[in-house]
Amino acid sequence: MSKIINKNKKVFVAMSGGVDSSVAALLLKKQGYDVVGVFMKYWMDENDIPNGEENRCCSLEARRDAMRVCAQLGMSFLTWDFQKEFKKAVVDNFISGYKMGITPNPCVVCNKEIKLGLFLKRAMKEGADFVATGHYAKISQPRNFSKLKVKSSKLKEKYRLLQARDGKKDQSYFLYNLTQKQLAHILFPLGNLTKDKVREIAQGAGLPVALKRDSQEVCFVKNADLRGFLKTRIHAEKGIIIEAKSKKRIGEHEGAQFFTIGQRAPIGGKGPYYVIGKNIKKNQLIVAQNGDQNLFVREFVVKDVNWIGGKAPKMPFECMVKTRYQQKAQKCIIELRIKNYELCVQKKKSLIHNSCFMIHFLRPQRAVAPGQSAVFLKGKEIIGGGVILQ
Repeated sequence: MSKIINKNKKVFVAMSGGVDSSVAALLLKKQGYDVVGVFMKYWMDENDIPNGEENRCCSLEARRDAMRVCAQLGMSFLTWDFQKEFKKAVVDNFISGYKMGITPNPCVVCNKEIKLGLFLKRAMKEGADFVATGHYAKISQPRNFSKLKVKSSKLKEKYRLLQARDGKKDQSYFLYNLTQKQLAHILFPLGNLTKDKVREIAQGAGLPVALKRDSQEVCFVKNADLRGFLKTRIHAEKGIIIEAKSKKRIGEHEGAQFFTIGQRAPIGGKGPYYVIGKNIKKNQLIVAQNGDQNLFVREFVVKDVNWIGGKAPKMPFECMVKTRYQQKAQKCIIELRIKNYELCVQKKKSLIHNSCFMIHFLRPQRAVAPGQSAVFLKGKEIIGGGVILQ
């Protein structure tokens, strides 16, 4: 029955040339959708191209692999060039963030602006009913939902973004910026599968990428050398390292911009010391040792908050929060913060949706880094998130 319902539904799948997007396309084909594969070209450093060191996400090899899979599955194949948009939205934002002393999350920005932003918009313009990716996440549709009869704008219940079955591979943390309108047109075919099962399906279907290894680091940073990438783009000078407890100078660094809150500082002797603060104007790092209460944070502020349901819950609100991708979710209480309103609210946007929120941990946590994302959860559901401000 599902094949009949899906027969006239067109899905554009973001094909990376990896096993996840390939199996996503395969599963959608089996479900009866009219599937089109789309390979997206992202920015790569021109200095790397002569050496064959392309952005792994859009290298010639990745494109060839995506084409081979599409040919094997009998799918149309398209290539869309988003290099300029990716450079501006992801790479330039990443570099400017480090210049200011914060630690941006490029994967969050890429998913918001490119993978599920520009890609979705263009696909819909070109006749797609849905887009799909190889993300490990799940979307719960409203009850009694029929893709053929009911528009998302008329539904009283909401779409819900849920964590994937495979906890180790779950990528819902990066997707907290999704809206109801977007969720109505997105499919995540791998949400109920483990990574091992995905590879098993790929091998069973004879896909040429079945055993291809996963990419792990920031895709546009060559050889995972983040500091090397930043040093060629950010002017930095040597500065001093100050111990928070004694207020004394205990070492030197080669640029405060290159360090993240929670990162181990380059100090020998009685260490280890960890970065708990940065003064970019004075080019200083503030550090503390294990056991020092300065390592821990009881509360912090987030800005640019998106609530997936479309509006903020009644405040104060108790839920779980993750301030890093691999962090175990922690209990917290969220409150609306109207102080410093001008820092948080963009013009012509509502206070409740875009203002700052204060997050109170029930138990103090360490390594809460400005620029990273705080993602809010209720059980397995991602209810929203924002960027850590201070």
